[in-house]
Amino acid sequence: MTVPLLLPVAIALIYRESVLPFVATILVALVVGTALERLDPDPDLGHREGFLFIGLTWLAVPLLGTLPYLIAGQGTVAHPVNALFESMSGFTTTGATILGEISVERHSRSLLMWRQLTQWLGGMGIVVLMVAILPELSVGGAQLVKNEAPGFGIDKLTPHIKETARALWLIYIGFTLLACLFYYGLHLAGLAPNMDLYNAIAHAFTTMPTGGFSPEARSIEAFSPAIQWAVMPFMIVAGTNFALLWYAFHGQPDRLFSNSEFRTYLGAIGVLGTLVAILLFVDVGLAEAPVEIAPIPGDAEHSARQALFQVIAIVTTTGYASMDFNTWSAPTQSILMFAMFLGGSAGSAAGSIKIIRWYVIGRSAGRELFTTIHPEAVRPIRMANAIIDEEAIRGIFILTLTFLAVFALSTVLIFLDGIRTGISLTTLEAMSVAMATLGNIGPGFGIVGPMDSYLPFSDTAKLYMVFLMWIGRLEILSVIVILTPSYWQS
Repeated sequence: MTVPLLLPVAIALIYRESVLPFVATILVALVVGTALERLDPDPDLGHREGFLFIGLTWLAVPLLGTLPYLIAGQGTVAHPVNALFESMSGFTTTGATILGEISVERHSRSLLMWRQLTQWLGGMGIVVLMVAILPELSVGGAQLVKNEAPGFGIDKLTPHIKETARALWLIYIGFTLLACLFYYGLHLAGLAPNMDLYNAIAHAFTTMPTGGFSPEARSIEAFSPAIQWAVMPFMIVAGTNFALLWYAFHGQPDRLFSNSEFRTYLGAIGVLGTLVAILLFVDVGLAEAPVEIAPIPGDAEHSARQALFQVIAIVTTTGYASMDFNTWSAPTQSILMFAMFLGGSAGSAAGSIKIIRWYVIGRSAGRELFTTIHPEAVRPIRMANAIIDEEAIRGIFILTLTFLAVFALSTVLIFLDGIRTGISLTTLEAMSVAMATLGNIGPGFGIVGPMDSYLPFSDTAKLYMVFLMWIGRLEILSVIVILTPSYWQS
């Protein structure tokens, strides 16, 4: 973590800002890291210890990430609970924010870049680094990849975990650089006046991890239509299984397009995007929209762009906004709420439940209907000509049901806390708050819309949302298992 902190240090030097928040954090990270390494320089992590290691790491890193916010002392993020919320939101690539004002006048450019960088590290960086620096943990290392790379598993791409980590790392860095160059290239071509080099780097850092933070208060709405179109394919790539991308770059592109999950992923985006585009084109209901927003009804390009952008941003859990969809009609918001539950591909940086789980659940439902009619039939569920293990199917159902149960309970708790603190929440708002944090999506509806923040909530509610972001990023069960009494029994 110390090396990435050198970037905001460089930004601070360029813009003549204080380097103290980052230098102090580097020193703390070095001291803590050295102390932990000396405790046991060659740890032997087993299956049980692996779960605890994952959970504690994802608590410790965001805690360390709060230091630049607290030391800088700028704005609402200087409060300890708010700093923890923003840091956890960053490292879990959630994108929910408590910044009351997002601007370079209120916060330094270096601090805003640190905010962007936390998402880039959280997306794949920390995972790959943990696997790369612990190559001796054959079982434990494989377990970290399995539990941390979102999804129920990711095949070893190369014979050794360290090489696999390096392969994923190179893909991640490569697409980040490509996104940065593409964004800035549009600026140099005169198609994106506001996308200077600083913004190009900042947004590349939060596109690939499906994060959604932006140093602009209006998110991607602040940029030209050319940038909005350009961001879409990178969000789609970020939500794609990185294992498939690895195979595609190694002479097997057919594995990408023949993959059932990938086709379902693109199909869901296409269908939902088309539905929203039609609704926007016919009548989006912008009666209360600011006058500076151009009307969408009757504008085919505008309707298609806004619809596709927001559907892609929600399905991939990136959380960017090209427009305030709080101004959209109830049917379009309902579709976006539905999209929150889909998620991207397994093995990607996306959050939520994941397309692969819904695919398996759908196939399982079809099998159940078939065997109800034909009780003697044996019909295994296949994917890519391989039979999916029944234990894996059972795990998918358990995780999905647990996710939905936590979502339902959290909706009620957030709604009740709103009553306690005098915040008037609608059912849709409470649901979107629970789903946006648990699913690592970021923006919701109403009070937590894409142009608003989570600042109005109480400290108690914010801490609970921190918990939701934490368990949501670690696929829930990886955290819940260490909270059970049986885990601590020998």
